[in-house]
Amino acid sequence: MKSLSKLTLLLFIFVLACQSKSSNMSSEIYISVSYSDSLNLENLDGRLLLILADGEKEEPRFQVTYGLNAQPIFGKNVDQLQPNEKVVFSKEGFGFPYESLSEVKPGEYYVQAVLHVYETFNLSTGQTVKLPMDNGEGQKWNISPGNLYSKPVKIEITKNSLPKLHIVLDQVIPEIEQPEDTEWIKHIRMKSDLLSQFWGRDMYVGAHVLLPKGFNEHPEAKYPLMVFHGHFPSDFGGFRTTPPDQNLEPEYSERFGIDGYNIIQQEEAYNFYKRWNEPDFPRFLIIEIQHPTPYYDDSYAVNSASQGPYGDALTYELIPYIEKMFRGQGEGWARFLYGGSTGGWEALAVQVKYPEEYNGCFAACPDPIDFRAYCLNNLYEDENAYYVKSNHNPVEIPGHRDYLGNISASMKSINHLELVLGNKSRSGEQYDIWEATYSPQGEDGYPQRIWDKYTGEINHEVAEYWKENYDLRHILERDWDKLGEKLKGKIHIYCGDMDNYYLNNAVYLMEDFLESTTNPYYDGEVAYGDRAEHCWNGDQENPNHISRLRYNSMYVPKIMKRIMESAPKDADLTSWRYK
Repeated sequence: MKSLSKLTLLLFIFVLACQSKSSNMSSEIYISVSYSDSLNLENLDGRLLLILADGEKEEPRFQVTYGLNAQPIFGKNVDQLQPNEKVVFSKEGFGFPYESLSEVKPGEYYVQAVLHVYETFNLSTGQTVKLPMDNGEGQKWNISPGNLYSKPVKIEITKNSLPKLHIVLDQVIPEIEQPEDTEWIKHIRMKSDLLSQFWGRDMYVGAHVLLPKGFNEHPEAKYPLMVFHGHFPSDFGGFRTTPPDQNLEPEYSERFGIDGYNIIQQEEAYNFYKRWNEPDFPRFLIIEIQHPTPYYDDSYAVNSASQGPYGDALTYELIPYIEKMFRGQGEGWARFLYGGSTGGWEALAVQVKYPEEYNGCFAACPDPIDFRAYCLNNLYEDENAYYVKSNHNPVEIPGHRDYLGNISASMKSINHLELVLGNKSRSGEQYDIWEATYSPQGEDGYPQRIWDKYTGEINHEVAEYWKENYDLRHILERDWDKLGEKLKGKIHIYCGDMDNYYLNNAVYLMEDFLESTTNPYYDGEVAYGDRAEHCWNGDQENPNHISRLRYNSMYVPKIMKRIMESAPKDADLTSWRYK
């Protein structure tokens, strides 16, 4: 082969460089987002989310998950955003499950953007923070009234190109219609002075109240109170005064593998209504409380450095208010706590934090109650939350399984999705609310991280704060000489031994301590469901998909037994036990 001349060689190199540059430019992903001036808004703060979904069964904003059906999502903070001001998503932005837009695999996608709007709070601690206020939806960014969103647009990503795309947010999520009072169910909303002082603005808590049969006919009756803890309830759940809808189309429950689960839910709700009216069924007030915060759909019902005094607000403001309005007994012997998952942790935590204000808790599948088993992490000894330590072969730690042990998500993936949805513990998701509840407040006013959200490196100083303030097993063991007599007979815990989030591991550790107690013995109950997944609540006779619909009635016999054994001699045990 003859040698190329120097000029020819230079020309050849130049052409290759241009082709390479052209190829890189054509493959670069570049999507910009702005909001329309027709909305008459300006100076918006918040988290801008860009979602790509490879199916059109529903809008992309409703397809975001950390599991096997995860869709690509990317997030950016915006401050004082103006109408028509463009925010660019390119390969440098952080996303999940692809960290970069440039990694999204070729295919057809439906693209949508959502602006989760933040408000400014001037806290009583002196800091100013920007957070999403709940707007009646239970702190869900994809349905929160006032959030902006775009209509989905179909695009195609090929190996070498993506059309430069501009998305306009021109839709606003409307207000949510609130439930109306009925003969049986009343809806309460009250301003909390304690929370309003902490947050620097008016803050409200509320409840849905189920009245007992004969409430109006027996004005002399004063009722015990059952407090159901859990996620934000839009209305009182599991109570229906009419038979199931004959025209209801059966829906398949992927979680339980059952067709027509929506019909089963209506049947169970109607059956509870019938039981509620039986002559021998005890007469109680049952409440499902609403206490969403700017961090989550639920405050976790305890006082917190970053969320404020929700424990005191619920125990000393809301509950006495409801008892006064609906003739509750208004004394600790007549108040009981129950719930599952988040509600299970709350039921136990509130009983421990306010031992004499309540007479028993029934905690099903509680969130981690011993931080040596914070799901699959030991916060006091592990170095990293995402990987099992190994010199040569670190393994990712699972985050979710089914009853056979099949893994569908890792700790890393769950937390990386949260990091996309919001930094500074603002995702509105599970690990961030634990952090917002348990962590000390940082100098910037936001919760201190228990671990680096990107790398998983654990902060043991923060873990020590968690231990002394919210590790329920540690608190009980540390303070049993003070708490034992006050809690004797009040602690009941239930969990499936194949809980999806490995919550049974912490229950084992709690049981080890409780069974070792003396002076006094705890005299309660810990039980497990064989191969039962999340939300198992102590029912050994029915499958989980049925028992989880019976929280409102299944603990009543246990509560009645507790009342008869522990009520003071002068307690009113008659006015509310009419037929």
